[in-house]
This record gives sequence, structure tokens and C-alpha cells, in this order.
Amino acid sequence: MKKLSTLACTAVLAAGAAGTASAADSVFVGHLADYTGATAFVGKFYGAGVRDALSYINKHGGLSGTKLEFETVDYSYQVPRAISQYKKWLSDNSMTAMQGWGTGDTEALIDFVAKDQVPVWSASYSGHLTDPTGKNAKTKKPAPYNFFYGPSYSDACRALVRWAADDWKAKGKTGAPKFIHMGDNHPYPNAPKEACGEYAQELGFVVLPPVVVSLKPGDFKAQCLTVKEAAADYAYMANLGGSVVSLLKSCDTVGLGAQFMTNIWGADRFTIEAAGDSAKNIIFPAATAFWTDDAPGLALVREVSKESDPDAKEYRTHHYIRGICSAFYMKEAMEWAKVNGGITGPNVKKGMYAKKDWVPKGLDGVCLPSTWTETDHRGNLTVNIYKGSFNAGAAKIEKVTSVSLPRRDDWLGY
Repeated sequence: MKKLSTLACTAVLAAGAAGTASAADSVFVGHLADYTGATAFVGKFYGAGVRDALSYINKHGGLSGTKLEFETVDYSYQVPRAISQYKKWLSDNSMTAMQGWGTGDTEALIDFVAKDQVPVWSASYSGHLTDPTGKNAKTKKPAPYNFFYGPSYSDACRALVRWAADDWKAKGKTGAPKFIHMGDNHPYPNAPKEACGEYAQELGFVVLPPVVVSLKPGDFKAQCLTVKEAAADYAYMANLGGSVVSLLKSCDTVGLGAQFMTNIWGADRFTIEAAGDSAKNIIFPAATAFWTDDAPGLALVREVSKESDPDAKEYRTHHYIRGICSAFYMKEAMEWAKVNGGITGPNVKKGMYAKKDWVPKGLDGVCLPSTWTETDHRGNLTVNIYKGSFNAGAAKIEKVTSVSLPRRDDWLGY
């Protein structure tokens, strides 16, 4: 086995591999992660989930006997480094598939991966990645080789405003509630802004001008005062990690009473604990079981977790578990390809369309049933919504509801 160098201090299993694999061959998968950049607060969890899953798969038969080789590279959330690393993997290893990370780099690579026919499963859930043919006029560009597990940022936000509309009525409020988007001027926070705002208006919300909040932690009292003066009732926090913690604390300081909602990266046990008493009933979406749940598929998740935590001491976030789901969907698509013409990029892509209401083997109750088609890469339109709070010195997370969204053509691709 030929060792590959990393861009940072990330552990690797790597070797050259052919783009088409027989039972005696191997395939190479590149894995981009952010362990040290602006999104490392959650990147370290998701990246570990993908890495552990790939390692586990490789040690337990690979792809029905075909060896799965991979390299995990920390690209520090820098788009140029991601593009450079992608080209290096393609040149050095005839990369068959890739597990990606951020919205900026994933969207920047859309044309590359389509031309090179390299399927990518990203941790960006940008709605811009969901239209493989470009049939919707609002689609930025067709993304035929891009996949992700879970609802898009746009669809998750749509589910949140649907919940907010019901919450407003349940509280006996009258008049039109006010909705505001708070996030950095960056592809990731911006991804659902237009789509979610349109749906909020459709539901009767007054949509206020967005407020820019840096992805980096800071003092955001000025932004919180702006939101307070605008009398926003529901505020969508489009950032993650330290930025969300800073925002919650700053807004608590100025007495902002808006109901906070976050995207799927914006809340977890560690974010809530870091925010402490300022974390008051945050509403957020999730797409997997949680570590302490009783789902049958968590038995496999715990075995995968032992790849980096053999003593089973770590608490794993829902971000880590989504990383596992992503890797296992890729695995099964590759196994389908192996018996349907070989493990090539185009055949692996076809493998993503081979099943409906699909849960990877052994992950029942963990990954939501998902369906991808040649014309629609919205794998899942069910959004589970949770409430996070800080009570008695500990984070508490409880399910609020589940929202099933319609598969509207006008929502495809953005």
C-alpha cells in the first residue's frame, strides 16, 4: 500500500486505486474535512463520523470484497485548498468518489465533478445541489454528481417556518408574525435565505431585512439590538458553533425575546452547553437518531465509533451520526455498481437511484428512509424538529414535531 501525505495532521488510509474495480481491486475515496477552519466546531464531529465509517467499512469486507481506500484531509474550510486537493486526488489516485464538506467548496466543484464523473456526498445541504438536470429556472447550475443525506438547508428552514406559523397560532397570537434571517454573507448561511424567505411570506410572515452576523465568534449586541428594534418574532440563525453561542449570549444580554431557530449545524449538546442559560428553547432540525436514543441501528453506530474511541467514552453528536449515514449510502451505491458494470463514477451514481425509501443495512431507526432519482436529488423531505435548552447545568434535547414537506417542482434546486 502506497501512503499518501495529508495537508494537515489528519489520519489516513490511502493508496493508488483504479477508477473501475473488480473483486481483487481497490477503489479510492477522497475525504475533505474541516478540523481547524471556521466550521471546525462541528466539522470535527462530522469528519470523524465519515472517517470512522470508511475505516470500519474497510475492515469489515470493504465493498463486498473490494478494498475501500481513502484519505482524510483537513482543508481548513478554504475553497482554493479544496479545489487543489480534489485535482490532486483525481490525478494521483484516479479517485472514484468523494466525501465533501462545505457549501463554498462543494458548489465551486459542481462543474469539475460533473465533467470528471466523480460522485460527491457532501456535508453541505445547499438546495443548489438538488437539481441534477437544471430543469428549474432558479437552479444556479445542474449538479448531476452531487448528493447529500438529509433535507436541504432550504427545506429544513421551510419546515421551521411551517412550525413557527403553527406555534404562532398555538400561542393565540394575532397579526402577521415577523421572520428574520441572521447569518454571515457567505455561501453556507446564504444558501436557504431566498427560498426560506419566500415560503415564510407564503405562510403569512412579514420577512424583515436580513442581519449579517459573522461566522467567527464575537460581540453581536449591535445585531441583536437591530433585531429587537425590528420586533422580530422568529429569528433564523444561519451560522454554527461559536458564532451561534456568541449570538445567543449577546441577544440574551440585550433582552431580545425572539424565538431562535437554527439550521442543522446550529445546535447540539455542546453548543447548548456552551451557551448555558442563554440557550432558551432553541428550535432546530435533525436527520438522525441521537446518541442516547433507543434506535436499533445505534448498535452499528457504536461499533463504528470504536474505530477512534475503542473504550467507548465519547458522546457522539448527531453531526457525527450523519457522517456515518453519508458514508454508508455511498458504500451501498458502490456495491450496487460493482454488480452492475463495475465501480465507476457513472455506475455509482446510478446506484443512488436503485432503491426507494432506502436505509443502509444495519442503520434502521438512525438514517431516515431516502430516495434519490435521476431528476431530483432531494433525498429526504421529512424534517424532524427538536427543542434544545439548558437545565440544571446540562443540555436537554427533546423532539417537538416532524414536518413532511411536499416535493414541489418550484423548490427544486434552491
